[in-house]
Amino acid sequence: MFPLNFESLNLTNMPTTASSLFSAYASLTAFIMLVRSIVDQLIPHELRYYIYSAFGRLFTPRPSDLTLIVDECCGMVQNQIYEAAEVYLRTKVSPLNDRLRVKKAPRQKNITVTIEKGEEIKDSFDGININWRFVCSGGENEQNSHAQQKRQFELTVNKKHRVKVIESYLPYVLDRAEAIKNEDKVVKLYSQEGSYDPYDDESNSDWSSINLDHPATLETLAVDAEVKRTIIEDLDRFLRRREFYKKVGKAWKRGYLLYGPPGTGKSSLIAAMANYLKFDIYDVELTSIKDNSELRRTLLTTTNRSILVIEDIDCSVEVQNRECEVEDHQPSNTKLTLSGLLNFIDGLWSSCGDERIIVFTTNHKHKIDPALLRPGRMDVHIHMSYCTPSGFRILASNYLGMHESNPHRLCGEVEELIESSKVTPAEIAEQLMKSEDADVALERLVDFLKRKKEESNKIGDEGTSKSEIQETDQNAEKWSSVSSDDELKSSLSDAQV
Repeated sequence: MFPLNFESLNLTNMPTTASSLFSAYASLTAFIMLVRSIVDQLIPHELRYYIYSAFGRLFTPRPSDLTLIVDECCGMVQNQIYEAAEVYLRTKVSPLNDRLRVKKAPRQKNITVTIEKGEEIKDSFDGININWRFVCSGGENEQNSHAQQKRQFELTVNKKHRVKVIESYLPYVLDRAEAIKNEDKVVKLYSQEGSYDPYDDESNSDWSSINLDHPATLETLAVDAEVKRTIIEDLDRFLRRREFYKKVGKAWKRGYLLYGPPGTGKSSLIAAMANYLKFDIYDVELTSIKDNSELRRTLLTTTNRSILVIEDIDCSVEVQNRECEVEDHQPSNTKLTLSGLLNFIDGLWSSCGDERIIVFTTNHKHKIDPALLRPGRMDVHIHMSYCTPSGFRILASNYLGMHESNPHRLCGEVEELIESSKVTPAEIAEQLMKSEDADVALERLVDFLKRKKEESNKIGDEGTSKSEIQETDQNAEKWSSVSSDDELKSSLSDAQV
């Protein structure tokens, strides 16, 4: 320790120094007040504000980061960037996150993991570091409703990357989110007279929905291989031709007609198409639609990337073939007309949506008005015929696990009987379901096909009934008149599968 030398302290000078400092401070304050008074009198207020702001910016460090706010809603509609970010960020959750939400919907492949409010997720894009933060304000207690909550994402990035983030990164997020949703999408079946849930994005006042649990796929469908290949190629071509439809000025839609006897797989083919495309199905019942206005409203409440199904189109009296004479025709209460239906599928109202497929089904193609059959309305005509040997082989593989490389001893006999009988795939499937033992199932199928063949031969021996002859004559006359129109005949032949 050094000794303290009190003599070295000049205590006598301290009051003088403090007095000098106070005097100098008072003089400086007076000078500043004088300068401020002069400035207030000589310099306008607007110019003073500009000078003060310039000094403030000069001595205040500017932040290097930019924050983009992504709100949940744009007015009354959902913000697409928010929806995309919500889906995209699920794939970016890391071990650094402390609070997560998990959920799993029926038939959803994987458990969905989302971040809780206040959590942050870090991402990178072309060497750019991007920070996302989920913010939720309002609705902090159970008394506050869903509508009172304000949810948003805050995206923070260095200011020098602002243009690249807006023009490149956000479109990338939109595209990735769409791909993720398509991978995990659960196909839904919509029916009319639904109930509306304001917090469910997929519900509306005209439709109710359930998950489409139909397991049909194009691979397991008992349809001729060539027809199946043509359907797949047509669907794939339709999906990738957005710009082509826009260039030629046509609505991005496709019309299918499935016709043939009951039990030939028309409904199963529709389900298989929906599962292949990941498109929702809307079951449109014309008999429940009162007039053309309601039909238009029904169209407007359907979504893009969907299949609109109109089953048994020939059963609606108002849109039957106008050349068919219907005996004892009773007046209909509906005001739905053929003109309204044509406008629905090929008129101005048909353009109120993109990427749609309209599927018509019928058991009696000849009863449909030719105006409905032309391309642009029913572009592809698919005949759902009776079961063929190739169809049987697919069914045998589905139900009995049999493969063409190792056929059963009875397969040859079954295929010969199928070629000489009119039997539907549904009838074949019913026989195969009766036993899991291939021997038992195929023996029963052979007995069934033999009975069908005997019944067919018996009817052939007795001759065609009078009513069948009349119907055949009427059909021949009808198609003869249609074939006289060369343009329609050419169009129909081009549209056939």
